[in-house]
Amino acid sequence: MRRLSGRLRSALVIGFQGIRARKLRTLLSMVSLFLGVLAVVVVQTGASLAERAMLADYELTTGVDGTVIGDVQGNAQATDIVLDTVRGRTDATALISMTAIIGEPAVTPVNPGGSPLGESWGDGRPCYPGQACIEGPPVPGQAVELRLTAMTSDVRTFRPFRPRAGRWLEFTSIPAMAPRLVLNREAAEAFTRHRVPAEMSIPGSTAPITPQFIGVVDDGDTAPHAYVRFDELSTWLPTANLSNPENGGAAFQILMTASTPVQQVLTTRLRGIGSDMYVSTVDSREEQESQLNLIRLVFLAMAALVLLIGVAGILNVGLATVGERVEEFALRRAVGTPRSLLAGIVLAETLLTGLLTAAAAIGASAAGLKLLSATLGQSEPFLRNVQFPWEAGVAGIVAGLIAGILGGFVPAVRAAKIPIASVMRA
Repeated sequence: MRRLSGRLRSALVIGFQGIRARKLRTLLSMVSLFLGVLAVVVVQTGASLAERAMLADYELTTGVDGTVIGDVQGNAQATDIVLDTVRGRTDATALISMTAIIGEPAVTPVNPGGSPLGESWGDGRPCYPGQACIEGPPVPGQAVELRLTAMTSDVRTFRPFRPRAGRWLEFTSIPAMAPRLVLNREAAEAFTRHRVPAEMSIPGSTAPITPQFIGVVDDGDTAPHAYVRFDELSTWLPTANLSNPENGGAAFQILMTASTPVQQVLTTRLRGIGSDMYVSTVDSREEQESQLNLIRLVFLAMAALVLLIGVAGILNVGLATVGERVEEFALRRAVGTPRSLLAGIVLAETLLTGLLTAAAAIGASAAGLKLLSATLGQSEPFLRNVQFPWEAGVAGIVAGLIAGILGGFVPAVRAAKIPIASVMRA
């Protein structure tokens, strides 16, 4: 064991001296290997960022990991129970979605069925409060149909929407008589293209409503969508009308933290009236894992090809170096240096070169990621305060070691086979 440790130490010391003596050649080896190791580090970093981006998009539409989702098909009693249970809580919020039309009454919206702009999901026959659905041919007009979601508290605890303009809803102030709406990007685009009257119609409302647009968010929805405080909407949409089957009934979605008692309380109270709540838990990481692994494998395969080019560069430089040091290695053999130590000297040089290259590649990647975060962090939340992933650092070190071994193995074997008689050459 001592003899092995001594040889290893000697190989490292002599290998480091060889690197210092041939700085330019070492630099050329590092340049040829740098892109390969950098590719591996960037791929691993990119995979980590892709995971954050995919999870961030998933969180917009579904919820953050661990969010408990309860679905309740409401009637008059269930509606009262849900609203009473979640009122004033921040660890649970109840959402109810409905169709709303903003603009001229009794006309066909520019996006029938609440479809994205340029598409059509409906037949152009909207229904307005207090009257039957419009029959006959479509009547074009200036109106936008969208999905309106009323919230009992701030939903961003569970679905972190990305602010784009204006401000978000405040739940600490008193309710406004004119409901304040926050639009998603598609709805904001619709109202930018089409100038419509500020009149909102909702099935079950007691009268047309005049809304206030106060902000724009990115919610991951490609169709027009708006968000409003439930207590502001309830002034115009009584709970009795909300749960009326003729108006579509009230289907609540309750978003809860895993530790809240709301789930148990709601389940017990709903069962008492013969109703139930269907519960699921968001596990986005597990659902996206297969896609992430596939992306990572594809890009790692590409990085491996680039790394092989770097290995070929080290191999060529190593063979040239051994060819120039034939007399040196033969003299070492003549004074009793074992063949294994000669091979270890050459291999130590390539390993040290690989590690130095890995350190440079990791440093460049970390600096680039920090610059990217500082530049785009405000517009892309998944880049905000992002830290360099330790997996990328480990991958870079492993890539550098593998490249050093592969690139130095053949030169090491050739150095070990140099005969003692070669010392008499020249």
